[in-house]
Amino acid sequence: MANIKSQIKRNKQNEKARLRNKAVKSELRTRTKTAVSAVGTENEELALRQAIKRIDKAAAKGIIHKNQAANRKSGLTRRINKLKADA
Repeated sequence: MANIKSQIKRNKQNEKARLRNKAVKSELRTRTKTAVSAVGTENEELALRQAIKRIDKAAAKGIIHKNQAANRKSGLTRRINKLKADA
């Protein structure tokens, strides 16, 4: 455990950020799964839009890298288009 006041504060800040980032990443996974499972239903476009919006927000806040966001959006779109084509 740190004895220096500034390091104690930094540890608290890092822990808060870690928990916040963990929650956002969890939501990204949830939104992605929801978008994939919504294929073929009436709210499929809404689910995809929400997933992409959350990915963009995470990238804007620095939780994931902008290239990672682009890769996730591309992969999600390709996955959904493939499911639509197979159906």
